[in-house]
Amino acid sequence: MPSDPSLCGVLLAGGLARRMGGGDKPLMALNGRPLLAHAIARLAPQCAHLAINANGDPARFAGYGLPVVADSVEGYAGPLAGVLAGMDYAAAHWPQTRWLLSAPADTPFPPEDLVMRLRAAMERANASIAVGASGGRTHHAIALWDISLREDLRAALTQEDERKVSAFIARYAHVAEDWPVAPYDPFFNVNRPEDIPQAAAIAAQAL
Repeated sequence: MPSDPSLCGVLLAGGLARRMGGGDKPLMALNGRPLLAHAIARLAPQCAHLAINANGDPARFAGYGLPVVADSVEGYAGPLAGVLAGMDYAAAHWPQTRWLLSAPADTPFPPEDLVMRLRAAMERANASIAVGASGGRTHHAIALWDISLREDLRAALTQEDERKVSAFIARYAHVAEDWPVAPYDPFFNVNRPEDIPQAAAIAAQAL
């Protein structure tokens, strides 16, 4: 694990998976392992600590040995609520945390240099948030956040009913760091059952 205790992460697994017919999309199998396991294998070495944001019975994630934190904002408020849950957990349990990485648990191939490059981009731009980008798209849920934004985020969710990750990020100094999409897009996201064969093909290249 990295020696820097100031950088921790949260995997966002709290979505409703409507396009998958409901259920826990991060637990769907990809080459014999859940999507979540692939994401953990990539991100755990980059973070001093890692947590899973998920709602409902946390026992279904017991096999991963990671803390499971539920949204504190009611009504499935989306990825921003998961980021806030991660920030709250980090503040309570990992008090040295200064930056929090967020990433969707159904994105199984995040780059192995994700944290390093996001942090460098943040420092170069003197930004509060750095987000991943690829193929002309910005992936706002894949981001490195200054944890000092925690109370601002809480107010945006609970007092302003803000739900759009991009809209909240736009309020602050932010920067996008771009990754190539060849030989594969490292931010490929499994949204539908028919995405699994493509993910399996990427997994063969990502080994």
